[in-house]
Amino acid sequence: MHKTLAAVSAALIALSGTVYAQTTIITKDPAVTGSTTMELPGEVRTYVMEQTVPSVTYDGTLAVGTALPDTVEIHTIQDHPDYAYTVVNEQRVIVNPQTRMVIQVLE
Repeated sequence: MHKTLAAVSAALIALSGTVYAQTTIITKDPAVTGSTTMELPGEVRTYVMEQTVPSVTYDGTLAVGTALPDTVEIHTIQDHPDYAYTVVNEQRVIVNPQTRMVIQVLE
């Protein structure tokens, strides 16, 4: 009887560890900047997606962390001075206006 009880207890302990190991993490529009993840305000993304600006051609790799050259015109977002945007190679990107670094490439 004790062996059966011990086996059942061991099985329950093993199962409880499995249940706790399954965690779901939900994020909203994360922007990865180096080793830091920041959440963009939803209205920033909406604003950028609604704007009509011409696309510029950029020969470099367009990725998060890329600093855009001064030849690429960026547009500020009036109510959100920490963000700017542009369209590069037909892709909308959100950039840091002070460093010109890409903080998110929008799909």
